[in-house]
Amino acid sequence: MIWLTIILMTAVVFVSRYLFLEPRLPLRLGPRTTRFLSYSAPAILTAIAAPIVFMPEGELALEISNPYLISAALAVTLAYLTRHVLFTTVVSMGVFFVMHV
Repeated sequence: MIWLTIILMTAVVFVSRYLFLEPRLPLRLGPRTTRFLSYSAPAILTAIAAPIVFMPEGELALEISNPYLISAALAVTLAYLTRHVLFTTVVSMGVFFVMHV
């Protein structure tokens, strides 16, 4: 049963990717749908990151001693000011590791 589930999930993912990436298929998305789908990546990343940042131990932690919150706020600020992904990642991870130790 597990192998059947894995194979079926693989098939669903492959078909969904193939339909949009194969240039010979006549399937095209309209501009409204494309614009709508452009919001999916930030929404998914927010849904993944928000619980980690705001509730690292399972409870709401909005203290200045929360290294996840400080590093996330620093990353957002640096990304907005510098627009440099590598710099933002390295500095915010460095601050997290220094605060977490």
